[in-house]
Amino acid sequence: MSQPNNYGFGEEAALLKSSAAKFFAQHLPVDRLHARVAGSHDPYRCPEAPWPQELWQPMVDLGWTSLAVPESAGGLGMPCVAVAGLVEELGRAAFPCPLLGTLAASYILAECGDAGHTAQQEIVEGCAVALALTDKTGSWDIASSGVTYDGEVLSGGAHFIQDVRKATRLLVSASGAQGLQLFWVSVDADGVGVEPDAIVDLTRDQGRVTFNGVAASRLGDAGAAALDRAMPALWVLLAADMAGAAEWLLQTSVEYARSRQQFDHPLGFFQAVKHPLVDVMIHVDATRSLLYSAACAIDHEPGRARQLAHMAQASACDTAAFSAGRAVQTHGGIGFTWECYVHLYFKRQKHSEVLWGDATWHRARLADILLGDPAAAGGSAQGAEAAA
Repeated sequence: MSQPNNYGFGEEAALLKSSAAKFFAQHLPVDRLHARVAGSHDPYRCPEAPWPQELWQPMVDLGWTSLAVPESAGGLGMPCVAVAGLVEELGRAAFPCPLLGTLAASYILAECGDAGHTAQQEIVEGCAVALALTDKTGSWDIASSGVTYDGEVLSGGAHFIQDVRKATRLLVSASGAQGLQLFWVSVDADGVGVEPDAIVDLTRDQGRVTFNGVAASRLGDAGAAALDRAMPALWVLLAADMAGAAEWLLQTSVEYARSRQQFDHPLGFFQAVKHPLVDVMIHVDATRSLLYSAACAIDHEPGRARQLAHMAQASACDTAAFSAGRAVQTHGGIGFTWECYVHLYFKRQKHSEVLWGDATWHRARLADILLGDPAAAGGSAQGAEAAA
Protein backbone atom coordinates (compact mmCIF):
# COMPACT_ATOMS: atom_id res chain seq x y z
CA MET A 1 0.00 0.00 0.00
CA SER A 2 1.44 3.39 -1.00
CA GLN A 3 1.25 6.54 1.10
CA PRO A 4 -1.48 9.11 0.35
CA ASN A 5 -0.30 12.41 -1.07
CA ASN A 6 -1.09 14.33 2.11
CA TYR A 7 0.36 11.63 4.40
CA GLY A 8 -3.21 10.94 5.45
CA PHE A 9 -3.25 14.23 7.37
CA GLY A 10 -6.93 15.03 7.01
CA GLU A 11 -9.30 17.65 8.41
CA GLU A 12 -9.58 15.96 11.82
CA ALA A 13 -5.80 15.88 12.20
CA ALA A 14 -5.51 19.53 11.17
CA LEU A 15 -8.24 20.54 13.62
CA LEU A 16 -6.55 18.61 16.43
CA LYS A 17 -3.22 20.30 15.72
CA SER A 18 -4.68 23.82 15.57
CA SER A 19 -6.79 23.33 18.70
CA ALA A 20 -3.72 22.06 20.56
CA ALA A 21 -1.76 25.15 19.51
CA LYS A 22 -4.54 27.38 20.85
CA PHE A 23 -4.78 25.39 24.09
CA PHE A 24 -1.06 25.67 24.84
CA ALA A 25 -0.90 29.35 23.85
CA GLN A 26 -3.86 30.19 26.07
CA HIS A 27 -2.97 28.17 29.14
CA LEU A 28 0.85 28.26 29.25
CA PRO A 29 2.52 30.85 27.01
CA VAL A 30 6.29 30.91 27.22
CA ASP A 31 6.46 33.67 29.86
CA ARG A 32 4.27 31.64 32.22
CA LEU A 33 6.21 28.50 31.36
CA HIS A 34 9.47 30.21 32.30
CA ALA A 35 8.03 31.51 35.54
CA ARG A 36 6.79 28.04 36.48
CA VAL A 37 9.81 25.87 35.65
CA ALA A 38 12.76 28.28 35.85
CA GLY A 39 12.23 29.79 39.27
CA SER A 40 15.80 29.09 40.38
CA HIS A 41 19.02 29.25 38.41
CA ASP A 42 21.04 27.59 41.16
CA PRO A 43 22.84 24.65 39.49
CA TYR A 44 22.84 22.79 42.83
CA ARG A 45 19.12 23.10 43.45
CA CYS A 46 17.16 19.97 44.31
CA PRO A 47 15.59 18.30 41.26
CA GLU A 48 12.07 19.61 40.79
CA ALA A 49 9.09 18.56 38.70
CA PRO A 50 6.86 21.64 38.36
CA TRP A 51 4.04 21.27 35.87
CA PRO A 52 0.48 22.60 35.40
CA GLN A 53 -1.23 19.60 36.96
CA GLU A 54 -4.53 21.47 36.92
CA LEU A 55 -4.48 21.27 33.10
CA TRP A 56 -4.14 17.50 32.91
CA GLN A 57 -7.86 16.79 33.33
CA PRO A 58 -8.84 19.29 30.60
CA MET A 59 -6.38 17.50 28.29
CA VAL A 60 -7.97 14.19 29.20
CA ASP A 61 -11.44 15.65 28.59
CA LEU A 62 -10.30 16.78 25.13
CA GLY A 63 -9.52 13.14 24.41
CA TRP A 64 -5.76 13.58 23.98
CA THR A 65 -4.81 10.60 26.15
CA SER A 66 -7.20 8.45 24.10
CA LEU A 67 -5.82 9.33 20.68
CA ALA A 68 -3.55 6.32 20.25
CA VAL A 69 -5.83 3.86 22.07
CA PRO A 70 -7.73 1.66 19.59
CA GLU A 71 -11.49 2.00 19.42
CA SER A 72 -11.80 -1.63 20.53
CA ALA A 73 -10.30 -0.59 23.88
CA GLY A 74 -12.48 2.52 24.25
CA GLY A 75 -10.11 5.03 22.66
CA LEU A 76 -10.31 7.26 19.60
CA GLY A 77 -7.89 5.25 17.46
CA MET A 78 -6.73 8.24 15.44
CA PRO A 79 -3.97 7.78 12.84
CA CYS A 80 -0.37 8.31 13.87
CA VAL A 81 -0.06 11.42 11.68
CA ALA A 82 -2.75 13.09 13.80
CA VAL A 83 -0.99 12.12 17.04
CA ALA A 84 2.30 13.41 15.61
CA GLY A 85 0.64 16.75 14.86
CA LEU A 86 -0.48 17.09 18.46
CA VAL A 87 2.97 16.17 19.78
CA GLU A 88 4.56 18.70 17.44
CA GLU A 89 2.51 21.40 19.16
CA LEU A 90 3.45 19.92 22.54
CA GLY A 91 7.12 20.38 21.63
CA ARG A 92 6.49 23.86 20.25
CA ALA A 93 5.05 24.84 23.63
CA ALA A 94 7.68 22.83 25.59
CA PHE A 95 4.67 21.89 27.68
CA PRO A 96 5.68 20.03 30.86
CA CYS A 97 3.31 17.10 31.26
CA PRO A 98 3.28 13.27 31.01
CA LEU A 99 1.41 13.20 27.69
CA LEU A 100 4.36 12.03 25.60
CA GLY A 101 4.97 9.01 27.81
CA THR A 102 1.25 8.24 27.97
CA LEU A 103 0.90 8.27 24.18
CA ALA A 104 4.02 6.13 23.83
CA ALA A 105 2.60 3.63 26.30
CA SER A 106 -0.61 3.50 24.27
CA TYR A 107 1.28 2.29 21.21
CA ILE A 108 3.09 -0.38 23.23
CA LEU A 109 -0.11 -1.57 24.88
CA ALA A 110 -1.84 -1.75 21.50
CA GLU A 111 0.79 -4.31 20.45
CA CYS A 112 0.01 -6.43 23.52
CA GLY A 113 -3.40 -7.41 22.17
CA ASP A 114 -6.16 -8.27 24.62
CA ALA A 115 -3.68 -8.31 27.51
CA GLY A 116 -3.30 -4.54 27.23
CA HIS A 117 -6.99 -3.61 27.20
CA THR A 118 -7.37 -2.96 30.94
CA ALA A 119 -4.33 -0.69 30.97
CA GLN A 120 -5.57 1.10 27.84
CA GLN A 121 -8.90 1.77 29.50
CA GLU A 122 -7.08 3.33 32.45
CA ILE A 123 -5.31 5.64 30.00
CA VAL A 124 -8.65 6.62 28.45
CA GLU A 125 -9.87 7.49 31.95
CA GLY A 126 -6.89 9.78 32.48
CA CYS A 127 -4.02 7.93 34.14
CA ALA A 128 -0.57 9.28 33.27
CA VAL A 129 2.09 6.77 32.27
CA ALA A 130 5.89 6.73 32.41
CA LEU A 131 8.02 4.15 30.59
CA ALA A 132 10.42 2.15 32.77
CA LEU A 133 12.36 0.43 29.99
CA THR A 134 16.02 1.36 30.52
CA ASP A 135 18.73 -0.18 32.67
CA LYS A 136 21.49 1.69 34.49
CA THR A 137 23.75 1.71 31.42
CA GLY A 138 21.21 3.76 29.48
CA SER A 139 21.28 1.15 26.71
CA TRP A 140 18.91 1.68 23.79
CA ASP A 141 18.70 -2.09 23.35
CA ILE A 142 15.14 -3.01 24.32
CA ALA A 143 16.30 -6.48 25.36
CA SER A 144 18.31 -4.95 28.23
CA SER A 145 16.46 -4.45 31.52
CA GLY A 146 17.51 -3.75 35.09
CA VAL A 147 14.27 -5.23 36.42
CA THR A 148 13.62 -8.93 36.94
CA TYR A 149 10.37 -10.82 37.47
CA ASP A 150 9.38 -13.99 39.26
CA GLY A 151 5.82 -14.75 38.28
CA GLU A 152 4.17 -11.34 38.64
CA VAL A 153 6.54 -9.94 41.27
CA LEU A 154 9.18 -7.36 40.23
CA SER A 155 12.62 -6.67 41.70
CA GLY A 156 15.54 -4.48 40.66
CA GLY A 157 15.59 -0.99 39.20
CA ALA A 158 14.81 0.99 36.06
CA HIS A 159 16.68 4.16 35.13
CA PHE A 160 16.30 7.32 33.03
CA ILE A 161 12.50 7.30 33.35
CA GLN A 162 10.97 10.43 31.84
CA ASP A 163 8.36 12.43 33.78
CA VAL A 164 8.20 9.73 36.43
CA ARG A 165 7.05 12.14 39.14
CA LYS A 166 4.10 13.19 37.01
CA ALA A 167 2.93 9.64 36.34
CA THR A 168 0.42 7.45 38.15
CA ARG A 169 1.28 4.23 36.29
CA LEU A 170 4.50 2.62 35.07
CA LEU A 171 4.92 0.43 32.00
CA VAL A 172 7.88 -1.75 32.97
CA SER A 173 10.06 -4.11 30.97
CA ALA A 174 11.57 -6.93 33.04
CA SER A 175 13.69 -10.00 32.37
CA GLY A 176 13.02 -13.51 33.63
CA ALA A 177 12.65 -17.17 32.76
CA GLN A 178 10.44 -16.40 29.75
CA GLY A 179 12.59 -13.61 28.40
CA LEU A 180 11.71 -9.94 28.47
CA GLN A 181 8.10 -9.19 29.40
CA LEU A 182 6.01 -6.07 30.05
CA PHE A 183 4.24 -5.22 33.29
CA TRP A 184 1.72 -2.62 34.45
CA VAL A 185 2.44 -1.12 37.86
CA SER A 186 0.97 1.65 40.01
CA VAL A 187 3.53 4.26 41.05
CA ASP A 188 2.25 4.17 44.63
CA ALA A 189 2.28 0.36 44.91
CA ASP A 190 3.99 -1.19 47.92
CA GLY A 191 7.71 -1.64 47.27
CA VAL A 192 8.03 1.04 44.57
CA GLY A 193 10.64 3.73 45.26
CA VAL A 194 11.25 6.82 43.12
CA GLU A 195 14.55 8.74 43.20
CA PRO A 196 14.78 11.93 41.10
CA ASP A 197 17.70 12.69 38.79
CA ALA A 198 19.21 16.12 38.29
CA ILE A 199 18.88 16.94 34.58
CA VAL A 200 19.44 20.06 32.53
CA ASP A 201 15.98 20.04 30.91
CA LEU A 202 13.68 22.21 33.02
CA THR A 203 10.51 21.16 31.19
CA ARG A 204 10.83 17.48 32.11
CA ASP A 205 11.79 15.44 35.12
CA GLN A 206 13.70 12.19 35.16
CA GLY A 207 14.21 9.55 37.80
CA ARG A 208 15.10 6.04 38.86
CA VAL A 209 12.58 3.54 40.19
CA THR A 210 13.38 0.61 42.43
CA PHE A 211 11.14 -2.42 42.79
CA ASN A 212 11.29 -4.43 45.98
CA GLY A 213 8.97 -7.40 45.59
CA VAL A 214 6.32 -5.35 43.78
CA ALA A 215 3.13 -7.07 42.63
CA ALA A 216 2.46 -6.20 38.97
CA SER A 217 0.09 -7.13 36.15
CA ARG A 218 1.76 -8.98 33.32
CA LEU A 219 0.80 -7.85 29.81
CA GLY A 220 0.73 -11.10 27.90
CA ASP A 221 3.61 -13.42 27.02
CA ALA A 222 5.30 -11.59 24.14
CA GLY A 223 6.59 -8.40 25.74
CA ALA A 224 9.81 -8.12 23.73
CA ALA A 225 7.99 -8.53 20.43
CA ALA A 226 5.31 -6.00 21.39
CA LEU A 227 7.91 -3.43 22.44
CA ASP A 228 9.93 -3.98 19.27
CA ARG A 229 6.88 -3.45 17.05
CA ALA A 230 5.97 -0.24 18.90
CA MET A 231 9.41 1.38 18.77
CA PRO A 232 8.91 3.16 15.40
CA ALA A 233 5.90 4.98 16.86
CA LEU A 234 7.93 6.02 19.91
CA TRP A 235 10.68 7.42 17.68
CA VAL A 236 8.10 9.30 15.62
CA LEU A 237 6.59 10.91 18.73
CA LEU A 238 9.96 12.15 19.96
CA ALA A 239 10.88 13.41 16.47
CA ALA A 240 7.61 15.36 16.41
CA ASP A 241 8.43 16.95 19.77
CA MET A 242 11.86 18.02 18.50
CA ALA A 243 10.39 19.35 15.25
CA GLY A 244 7.91 21.48 17.18
CA ALA A 245 10.59 22.86 19.49
CA ALA A 246 12.81 23.61 16.49
CA GLU A 247 9.97 25.54 14.88
CA TRP A 248 9.59 27.66 18.03
CA LEU A 249 13.33 28.37 18.08
CA LEU A 250 13.21 29.38 14.41
CA GLN A 251 10.21 31.68 14.69
CA THR A 252 11.50 33.30 17.87
CA SER A 253 14.89 33.91 16.26
CA VAL A 254 13.29 35.38 13.14
CA GLU A 255 11.17 37.72 15.24
CA TYR A 256 14.23 38.84 17.20
CA ALA A 257 16.19 39.42 13.97
CA ARG A 258 13.34 41.61 12.70
CA SER A 259 12.97 43.72 15.83
CA ARG A 260 16.58 44.07 17.06
CA GLN A 261 18.31 47.09 15.47
CA GLN A 262 22.04 47.23 14.83
CA PHE A 263 23.93 49.78 12.69
CA ASP A 264 20.62 51.41 11.74
CA HIS A 265 19.24 48.14 10.36
CA PRO A 266 17.33 45.15 11.73
CA LEU A 267 19.62 42.21 12.44
CA GLY A 268 17.86 40.27 9.72
CA PHE A 269 19.19 42.75 7.16
CA PHE A 270 22.64 41.19 7.42
CA GLN A 271 23.41 38.05 5.45
CA ALA A 272 25.43 36.56 8.31
CA VAL A 273 22.17 36.45 10.29
CA LYS A 274 19.51 35.78 7.68
CA HIS A 275 21.28 32.95 5.83
CA PRO A 276 21.74 30.70 8.91
CA LEU A 277 18.06 31.20 9.74
CA VAL A 278 17.13 30.05 6.24
CA ASP A 279 19.30 26.98 6.84
CA VAL A 280 17.35 26.30 10.05
CA MET A 281 14.09 26.59 8.12
CA ILE A 282 15.33 24.05 5.56
CA HIS A 283 16.36 21.66 8.34
CA VAL A 284 12.98 21.98 10.06
CA ASP A 285 11.07 21.39 6.82
CA ALA A 286 13.19 18.35 5.98
CA THR A 287 12.63 16.88 9.43
CA ARG A 288 8.90 17.52 9.28
CA SER A 289 8.69 15.81 5.88
CA LEU A 290 10.49 12.72 7.18
CA LEU A 291 8.47 12.80 10.38
CA TYR A 292 5.07 12.70 8.68
CA SER A 293 6.29 10.17 6.14
CA ALA A 294 7.26 7.87 9.02
CA ALA A 295 3.95 8.48 10.81
CA CYS A 296 2.08 7.77 7.59
CA ALA A 297 4.03 4.53 7.17
CA ILE A 298 2.85 3.41 10.61
CA ASP A 299 -0.70 4.00 9.39
CA HIS A 300 -0.41 2.68 5.81
CA GLU A 301 2.95 0.93 5.23
CA PRO A 302 3.99 -0.86 8.43
CA GLY A 303 6.69 -2.75 6.54
CA ARG A 304 8.56 0.54 5.98
CA ALA A 305 7.77 2.14 9.32
CA ARG A 306 11.04 1.20 11.06
CA GLN A 307 13.23 2.45 8.22
CA LEU A 308 11.40 5.76 7.92
CA ALA A 309 11.24 6.24 11.69
CA HIS A 310 15.03 5.89 11.92
CA MET A 311 15.36 8.49 9.18
CA ALA A 312 12.96 10.88 10.92
CA GLN A 313 14.65 10.51 14.30
CA ALA A 314 18.15 10.98 12.89
CA SER A 315 17.04 14.12 11.06
CA ALA A 316 15.21 15.43 14.12
CA CYS A 317 18.29 15.02 16.31
CA ASP A 318 20.40 17.00 13.83
CA THR A 319 17.73 19.69 13.52
CA ALA A 320 17.37 19.91 17.30
CA ALA A 321 21.08 20.64 17.72
CA PHE A 322 21.28 23.03 14.77
CA SER A 323 18.16 25.05 15.62
CA ALA A 324 19.12 25.39 19.28
CA GLY A 325 22.65 26.52 18.51
CA ARG A 326 21.56 29.06 15.87
CA ALA A 327 18.88 30.47 18.15
CA VAL A 328 21.41 31.22 20.88
CA GLN A 329 23.81 32.76 18.36
CA THR A 330 21.08 34.89 16.75
CA HIS A 331 20.11 36.31 20.13
CA GLY A 332 23.73 37.23 20.79
CA GLY A 333 24.73 38.15 24.33
CA ILE A 334 21.20 37.94 25.72
CA GLY A 335 20.84 34.43 24.28
CA PHE A 336 23.18 33.10 26.96
CA THR A 337 21.19 34.57 29.86
CA TRP A 338 18.66 32.91 32.16
CA GLU A 339 16.10 35.63 31.39
CA CYS A 340 16.03 34.72 27.69
CA TYR A 341 13.43 32.02 27.09
CA VAL A 342 15.63 30.34 24.49
CA HIS A 343 17.48 28.38 27.16
CA LEU A 344 14.32 26.38 27.98
CA TYR A 345 14.15 25.03 24.43
CA PHE A 346 17.91 24.67 24.07
CA LYS A 347 17.98 22.37 27.10
CA ARG A 348 14.88 20.45 26.03
CA GLN A 349 16.41 19.82 22.61
CA LYS A 350 19.71 18.67 24.09
CA HIS A 351 17.86 16.23 26.32
CA SER A 352 15.71 14.95 23.46
CA GLU A 353 18.69 14.39 21.15
CA VAL A 354 19.83 11.33 23.10
CA LEU A 355 16.55 10.17 24.63
CA TRP A 356 15.84 7.32 22.20
CA GLY A 357 19.21 7.17 20.52
CA ASP A 358 21.20 9.95 18.88
CA ALA A 359 21.48 10.60 15.16
CA THR A 360 24.56 8.38 14.76
CA TRP A 361 22.81 5.42 16.42
CA HIS A 362 19.73 5.75 14.23
CA ARG A 363 21.80 6.03 11.06
CA ALA A 364 23.70 2.90 12.03
CA ARG A 365 20.40 1.03 12.48
CA LEU A 366 19.20 2.43 9.17
CA ALA A 367 22.36 1.16 7.48
CA ASP A 368 21.68 -2.30 8.90
CA ILE A 369 18.22 -2.23 7.31
CA LEU A 370 19.37 -0.95 3.92
CA LEU A 371 22.73 -2.73 3.62
CA GLY A 372 22.34 -5.73 5.86
CA ASP A 373 24.80 -6.97 8.49
CA PRO A 374 28.37 -6.12 7.30
CA ALA A 375 29.82 -8.99 9.32
CA ALA A 376 27.43 -11.46 7.73
CA ALA A 377 28.15 -10.06 4.29
CA GLY A 378 31.88 -10.32 4.86
CA GLY A 379 31.55 -13.90 6.06
CA SER A 380 29.53 -14.84 2.99
CA ALA A 381 32.10 -13.24 0.70
CA GLN A 382 34.95 -15.10 2.42
CA GLY A 383 33.00 -18.36 2.16
CA ALA A 384 32.45 -17.85 -1.54
CA GLU A 385 36.12 -17.02 -2.06
CA ALA A 386 37.18 -20.16 -0.19
CA ALA A 387 34.79 -22.28 -2.23
CA ALA A 388 36.22 -20.87 -5.41
